[in-house]
Amino acid sequence: MHVPFCRVRCGYCDFNTYTATELGDVPGASRASYADAAIAEIRFARRVLGDVDVPVETVFFGGGTPTLLPPQDLTRIVAAIDSEFGLAPGAEVTTESNPDSVDADDLARLREGGVNRVSFGMQSAVTDVLRVLDRTHDPLRVPQVVRWAREAGFDQVSLDLIYGTPGESLDDWRTSITAALDCEPDHVSAYALIVEEGTALARQVRRGVVPMTDDDDLADKYLLADAAFERAGLGWYEVSNWARTPQAACRHNVLYWTGGDWWGVGPGAHAHVGGVRWWNVKHPTPYALRVGEGVSPAHGREQLDDETRRVERVLLETRLRQGLPVDVLDDAGRAALPDQVARGLVEQDGLDQGRVVLTTRGRLLADAVVRDLLT
Repeated sequence: MHVPFCRVRCGYCDFNTYTATELGDVPGASRASYADAAIAEIRFARRVLGDVDVPVETVFFGGGTPTLLPPQDLTRIVAAIDSEFGLAPGAEVTTESNPDSVDADDLARLREGGVNRVSFGMQSAVTDVLRVLDRTHDPLRVPQVVRWAREAGFDQVSLDLIYGTPGESLDDWRTSITAALDCEPDHVSAYALIVEEGTALARQVRRGVVPMTDDDDLADKYLLADAAFERAGLGWYEVSNWARTPQAACRHNVLYWTGGDWWGVGPGAHAHVGGVRWWNVKHPTPYALRVGEGVSPAHGREQLDDETRRVERVLLETRLRQGLPVDVLDDAGRAALPDQVARGLVEQDGLDQGRVVLTTRGRLLADAVVRDLLT
């Protein structure tokens, strides 16, 4: 469920999101009409999939900032999914949230309406770092919203962190790690800042206003975080994700990484079912007009051939702790494995069990490992 609305546009973000100022007073583009448009697409999906009798295992409200919508709109969407497809027993229903976009009452209403997992965009505990990222919340708000989520009865609480912000010191990053762990989350995601072309941050870097991120600095910060998370009982299960138990891993994201089937709802949302991938029109107005007329909001599609699917498995499953089955590799990829082991990037024990599993050093160089396996 892609909810494309934000209060402000963060300088590093290149997601398909819109502020109220950017949208203006355009029919079909308002937050108020989003839930109805999304429900219309859910009903369209039911018609397209016909008699497929597979209950929904996971729902993920991402954005943007989903919790800029009233709780009743998000839970109305959950109810529509349950009505059209049925939610599987124990289904994981997640919403992303900025710490300053919800209060205790909002979280209680979300939980009552079937949302059972929340991921807060903490990013940093250092005010100066948040300012560079254009984040609007007070760092002290994070433990408060985590406490409210616990009191509301959420099954899982996750925190998202970003490291490598221009000007962020190692001590700043250590402060953020400590603050996150003090909240005792069930799950943590920690992503290296990527300076995306076309963003305000990229323009600042190009003008020399802020320095470009440094690979050695990013590596030091990754190792610091990984060690701290492990000591706190959070084990890595994907290069940028750690969970307190296997059950606390984000099942929705694991589905993406392992080539599952999902229907993406909302402007610009991507979907994959049965080897076919498609993506919706980006702007909320044409999206709302199409689904309101019962027409597909899809903008483009592609049929994935066997080789494309194999390559995507290498790209994604190599990043998982469970690793990639060796038999997915072609002859050249298998021939590269002894060198990967010799360089300390791939575990020999994993290969002995028929899987390519990254070492800690291999996680730092995961993109390079994948390139070698696909050469």
